[in-house]
Amino acid sequence: MRADFYDLPPDLPVPVDDGACAHLVGLALPALRLSSTGGRLVDLHAAAAERAVLFFYPRTGRPDEPAPIGWDAIPGARGCTPQSCGFRDLHAGLQARGAAIFGVSTQTTAFQQEVVARLHLPYVLLSDADFALTDALRLPTFTFAGMRLLRRMAWVCEDARIVKVFYPVFPPNESAATVMHWLDAR
Repeated sequence: MRADFYDLPPDLPVPVDDGACAHLVGLALPALRLSSTGGRLVDLHAAAAERAVLFFYPRTGRPDEPAPIGWDAIPGARGCTPQSCGFRDLHAGLQARGAAIFGVSTQTTAFQQEVVARLHLPYVLLSDADFALTDALRLPTFTFAGMRLLRRMAWVCEDARIVKVFYPVFPPNESAATVMHWLDAR
């Protein structure tokens, strides 16, 4: 088993676009408030009033625990740490393009706070542990080991609407660069 969450195995299965996000472009973000690692509730509608990038990931692992058996066989599951670090590394450039950055998972805020500290993330992570956003916008999920988890995706939001959806995201370590290139091409 691999415990190095920074590197992606070369033989990961590639996810395919199953159409599960086709309905999202053009939708207004709901005025839902999600718990954040910044110690406050974040109103998604207000947070994306200008421009925001939200990236969604299934779950981050812990460096002292190996990846769960079977995790790497799920297309698109592996890579939460590399995706988060990509947004960390390009954070200043995305901010210079007017984008606020938010990571979103169904993990608890308490768990996410450890991730923010360990990875030195300059943006907050939002918890949808109650599936309020997931259910309101019918986001794609999968079940693993009894956990309902989000599929990996990224959105660009402007004027509190989703204007671009990247789905599926692969490889996850290139997600932030892909978003930045799209913003530059606009």
